Order: sequence, then structure tokens, then C-alpha cells
Amino acid sequence: MTDITSELVTLRDYWRYAISRFNAADLSYGHGTTNATDDAAYLLLDSLELPIDTLDPFLDARLLPEERKLLVERIEARIETRKPSSYLTGRAYIQGVRFHVDERVIVPRSHIGEILFNEYGNPEGSSFLPDPSLVESVVDICTGSGCLAVLAAKFFPYAEVDAVDLSEDALEVAKINVDEHDVEQQVTLYHGDLFTPLQGKTYDLIITNPPYVDHVAMDDYPPEFRAEPAMAHDGGVDGLDLVRIILAEAGKHLNPGGGMICEIGRGREILEAEFPHLEFLWLETEEEADSVFWITAEALGVE
Repeated sequence: MTDITSELVTLRDYWRYAISRFNAADLSYGHGTTNATDDAAYLLLDSLELPIDTLDPFLDARLLPEERKLLVERIEARIETRKPSSYLTGRAYIQGVRFHVDERVIVPRSHIGEILFNEYGNPEGSSFLPDPSLVESVVDICTGSGCLAVLAAKFFPYAEVDAVDLSEDALEVAKINVDEHDVEQQVTLYHGDLFTPLQGKTYDLIITNPPYVDHVAMDDYPPEFRAEPAMAHDGGVDGLDLVRIILAEAGKHLNPGGGMICEIGRGREILEAEFPHLEFLWLETEEEADSVFWITAEALGVE
């Protein structure tokens, strides 16, 4: 390819170029962005250590030669490898909070982060989540990169936070994020299958974003999603294998007055038909209305 860095000078030039290249390559999205315009902006801004949600006033800034080279390399890598942009920059964000990511974990994009920020950002407090000052124990099941455990440590300053994952590779990434956010005194990482390493422990709050993708959806995955660890997606034939186990076990690990927030993807109708006796509170997010539920300890049989 002809060296185009002499032709492209400003951030605006590279943004336009990246959008055109991404559209021509028919890339797929869904790792924090939903289209070529936003994905290109994210890749460029994060690569340049600029705020990822602020193109102005940087659009017409002239870039240094080494910056131009870096951007061209990452634009081409996004196309050639079809990896999510976050794998190319090594970072992902939840509500503006930065986390380290690499191919040992899925790119964090849980709706639960949005819910925590919205509920605890409300001056009147949450209508269903517990008072942060009263929460003494939290567990994050299927922690992956550890992002929700880190956020829990920030939202619940008086709580001990446990985080569990079956993948040792994922826990290595989680440790990086726990250390980088200075919550290592508050967060303990456990290797194991769901609640197995937590025998006898109970919590005021369970947070879980387990694998919940069904096999038909996984078979249709584009390369961007196939770049992520399959075990972090695979929820069984209908996507709810792990959710069923979590529902069966959660009551044994909840304190009275506590509850669980769980993300399940598209399985609401199946879950409600299978567990008609359970009172799910479905939580609306910016993109979904029924992919996350809240359920109280009492609804799960805790007395």
C-alpha cells in the first residue's frame, strides 16, 4: 500500500479514512460501538490517549508522524484481523471507567455497569438496590476481566468483594484491573466454577454476568465475536444453562435482605416460563428492556 501518512494530516482525515475503510470491509460491531463511525472514533481517540467521547476540539489537530503511523497500523489491523478495537488498544470502558483487556477475556460491555451508575447516581438513591453504606459483602460470579468487581468496590466502599471465574487466564487479567484501580485490599479473586469456591460464604449482593449466548447465535458469530474466548459466551443450547444453576444456588449464598442482579441476554420468556414462582424485576437499560433482572434474597427462599 502506498504510504498515505503524507496525505492524511489531521484527526479528521484519519477518522474519515477509517470510516470509509471499515464500511468497505463490512466489519461487525458490538464491543462498545454499533457502527463504523463510532468504532473508528473510538479506535483513533483511544490510540492517541484522548477522551474517547470527545472528538472536538481535536478533529482538526495536525498529527505527528509517529501518531499517523500508529493510526494507519491500527486501522489496517482492525480490518485484517477483524479483532475488536479494544483488543488493538488494550483498553475498554464502562461508563467512562477504563479497564485493561486482551484476548484472554471478552471485551466488557455489561448492562449491569450502566445500571449501577444510573441507580447510584440518582440523588434519591436506588429503588431496588441496597444502600451502599449498608453493604458489607459482594460477590461477582463469572468476573472475567474483573470490571464489575472493581466497580462494586468503588460503589460499596465498606464491602469485601469476592470475584470468581473458571478461567485462570481471565483471572490474570482481573488481577491487572484490580491492581490498577487500587482495590486489591478490597477485592479477592477466586478460581472455580460459579459458587463452588465459596462454600459457606454469604453475601449482601450477588452480581453476575454469566455466559448466556445460545448455540445458534454462536454459530452465526462474525469474526469479531469469534476472537473472544468461546467459554465466556457459551450458555448452552438455549443460552441459560449457567443461569439455571446460578438461580438454584444463589439463595444459599445470600443474606436476608440481600439480592442478585443478573444479565441473561434474550432468555426472558424461557426463564419466566420455567420459573413462574420467582418474582423477577426486569431492568431497563439504554439498549435493552429485558436482559437484566433483579431478584431479592427472599424471593429465592432466604428467610
